Amino acid sequence: MTSDLILSSKLAIWAAPKGIGQYVRQHFLDKTFQGLYHANAFDVALLIPYFIVLILLAAYGMHRYVLVYLYYKHQKNRTTDPAAYFEELPKVTVQLPIFNEQYVVERLLESICKLQYPREKLDIQVLDDSTDETVEVARGLVERYAALGNPITYHHRTNREGFKAGALAEGMKTAKGEFIAIFDADFTPPEDFLMKTIHHFTDPKIGMVQTRWTHINRNYSFLTEVEAILLDGHFVLEHSGRARSGVFFNFNGTAGVWRRAAIEEAGGWQHDTLTEDTDLSYRAQLKGWKFIYLQDVECPAELPVEMTAFKTQQARWAKGLIQTGKKILPRVLRSDAPLHTKIEAWYHLTANLSYPLMIVLSTLLLPAMIIRFYQGWFQMLYIDLPLFMASTFSISSFYLVSQRELFPRSWPRALLYLPFLMALGIGLTITNTIAVIEALIGKQSAFARTPKYRVESKGDRVGVTKYRKRLGWVPWLEMIIGTYFALAVYYAIDNENYITVPFLLLFVIGYWYTGLMSLLQGRFARIRTGSEAHSKPFPVGV
Repeated sequence: MTSDLILSSKLAIWAAPKGIGQYVRQHFLDKTFQGLYHANAFDVALLIPYFIVLILLAAYGMHRYVLVYLYYKHQKNRTTDPAAYFEELPKVTVQLPIFNEQYVVERLLESICKLQYPREKLDIQVLDDSTDETVEVARGLVERYAALGNPITYHHRTNREGFKAGALAEGMKTAKGEFIAIFDADFTPPEDFLMKTIHHFTDPKIGMVQTRWTHINRNYSFLTEVEAILLDGHFVLEHSGRARSGVFFNFNGTAGVWRRAAIEEAGGWQHDTLTEDTDLSYRAQLKGWKFIYLQDVECPAELPVEMTAFKTQQARWAKGLIQTGKKILPRVLRSDAPLHTKIEAWYHLTANLSYPLMIVLSTLLLPAMIIRFYQGWFQMLYIDLPLFMASTFSISSFYLVSQRELFPRSWPRALLYLPFLMALGIGLTITNTIAVIEALIGKQSAFARTPKYRVESKGDRVGVTKYRKRLGWVPWLEMIIGTYFALAVYYAIDNENYITVPFLLLFVIGYWYTGLMSLLQGRFARIRTGSEAHSKPFPVGV
């Protein structure tokens, strides 16, 4: 009976429509060239690193499935309401670190001064390291809101020592609160933010409470839509999965509240990494402090609207996490933390090593594809394809789950963005690889801020270019690499290697999209349809 089934299946293939039948016969049943290929030293030397890279990337890809598993397995541990409530509210210092943020500082202070909290229990610090007109704009705003009875003070530094970490540490010297809430310039916390977070500190073991970022300008452009999905994956599945399962997770630098004692016991703010928030988070948790993540408490923020701004942000995070990994992982591995906590910390802090691995894969992919083609299709199907699926399909499923959790009715819409989301991740490879290598070799760099312009709706445009970074040579390199993969697509089609084409197209689209958008940004600006007020400095003293 088995032989009959085999014979029937072969006959079905041979009788299939001409295009499909010919393709299957040629690549799966035709044995004409079987045994003609013989491995040589060059092929082996190329394929060994190729498979090592694929296996490592697949391991990081599989870890995304682990996070999804942790998210659902520990769903009952989701933190919502506090265990108790303060009879008398404690004093809270709100720190607002800013640097050259003249377009968004007004929106920030307006939202902060609307916080529902007793004025006598509130201490607001504007920590300004600016070197441009933001100094006068921010000082004027602080004077205005202070005159209206808000407990707000202005602090300006001229040396910018330690960057954001240095500003926060300097503010701690005069902070009056037992708890410290921190917001970056592009955030607009809701009025009830402090009331939803502060009562969780009735548990004396809690050192930090983090809330979920949401996105003011999510629907502004295709780029912001994709950025939002990327961040949703982090704030829904990564943070929740880690928090619910009791392993270490990090403060995100903003939209959270710290117990002052936890900061001080952990050694305070340190500026030897670009992710001072993650650094302090791990040091505090190693000291025994517990963190809470409130997925249901939202804090809106503005997404970068320009490709170079987005790449700058991602490169800073990539470099900072590797720096933190070099600094903190040895302590974590030597600690008495559970093994699963150590493993999760390793994946968390080393995940950006995947970018240099992608560079290696990009280099080896075409020659490896040629060699694998001559070795036979079954090896490609049963070895290469599963590894590719583990490292790429996990990304799409990971972000789809996050969208399903946030938008139960409209999440299928995210399917339209998934190919471009994966392509954008590939397109970030060059800038993030440079950042990772700098971190590995110990090269220090300044804290590169992400410029924000108060662009919120589709009618807005970036009216100025003063905060725009120079393009440099990277976009041109991205375009060249994209062209290399376009040639690889042509080769694959010409040799009827159709299975590899979708993967290769991700590389083409990713490199061309990031490169072209970086080159074209600012050359074709939208016409502003609304008021120009958002792009003008706030009048001093008004």
